[in-house]
Amino acid sequence: MAHLYHQSSLEGIINFHPQPLSESQRERAATTFHMIVDHFRQEELASGSPPRYSRFLLVHHSYSFSLPGPSQDVFLRVFFDAMGIDIETTPVPDFANQANDLRKDLTAFADFLFDSFFLPMRASGSCTSQPSPAHMSALQRVLESHEHIPTPERVAALRQLCLIRDRHKCVISHTFDAKAASDRLRQYGDSAEDDDGNRLSEAGPDRQPINIGPLEVSHILPHSLTQVDASGKLNDAKKAALMILDMFDFNISHVIDGVDIDRPFNAITLTRDLHAHFGEFNIYFTPIPGKNHTYRIESTFPDGWIRGVPVTRELYITEDRSIDPPLPRLLALHRAIALIINLSGAAEPINKVLRDMEDLAVSASGTTELGQLVTLKMNGWFDIPVIPKPVWI
Repeated sequence: MAHLYHQSSLEGIINFHPQPLSESQRERAATTFHMIVDHFRQEELASGSPPRYSRFLLVHHSYSFSLPGPSQDVFLRVFFDAMGIDIETTPVPDFANQANDLRKDLTAFADFLFDSFFLPMRASGSCTSQPSPAHMSALQRVLESHEHIPTPERVAALRQLCLIRDRHKCVISHTFDAKAASDRLRQYGDSAEDDDGNRLSEAGPDRQPINIGPLEVSHILPHSLTQVDASGKLNDAKKAALMILDMFDFNISHVIDGVDIDRPFNAITLTRDLHAHFGEFNIYFTPIPGKNHTYRIESTFPDGWIRGVPVTRELYITEDRSIDPPLPRLLALHRAIALIINLSGAAEPINKVLRDMEDLAVSASGTTELGQLVTLKMNGWFDIPVIPKPVWI
């Protein structure tokens, strides 16, 4: 029942627009928060064999990556409500008499964040569909009346807009789009050029051959996050995920509301491999201070494991600013999710669920979390049918 309690209480806390905590309230609440989470993390370490995934680190890093001010205030209010502690008084935790109850409530809160946010975000992150390129008429309709375009056509038009803005290049590897290259080579022959004026048949400005390959549009935050059900409404799972998103950056959900999630400020152009890594939150963008739209692109894997990463890139901006650049707030959220998953060790249990999703099988040992797969499917986080393979005796 704790899971249901947290989900039902979120709307009342976040949508109520509570008054910001006073400085003294915030300091006292943050101190108590760290006291509780650190107590059970230390208990975990003292066991001698701490788990590779720590629920307590998931909660700790989720708070630390939420933005100071309204976002952290909301996070603290949700946390204390989930723990059954009055945030107005924030009494000192009585670990001697209440440790079991506190541990149980903290674990349930971590499981709620995992099941309602981090798992579905990761499950749907690499699922941007790649419809065939739309005609310019579809592109024009998107620019004029975006909300009336059906989803496949809207995403196809998004791909075209991102290709134009990103100069038909992957923003990480600078691989040039194969479709654009073949079209230009047919039309211009050996004089065909990329968007920067470099001959496609010659070396680039760094004297290296221009890499050419298929490119895809990748949502920064998953497209399915605001995808409505058959009745045209967001289900409770999507509402919960969006409300948790607001705990990291307050009111960010309004920026990607409805069809706005399919606008260029929530998308970048990538190669297929890098799209997969970015969608799986293995790659993230760290802004370079003092340089607009310039990022250090890093990975949760060791350096060199993903070819061409880490690297520093300045993202392309259209001269007339007619196409929005990737929104720094969304890239910051993507980075926060990637690091929270990595630092808490949550990647391992998430990957296990997703491997099971790919296999669509229940293991003989009964370890497959079939319930989680069915929940993800029913809540509209991915489109792969969940059909367990028969276990033959």
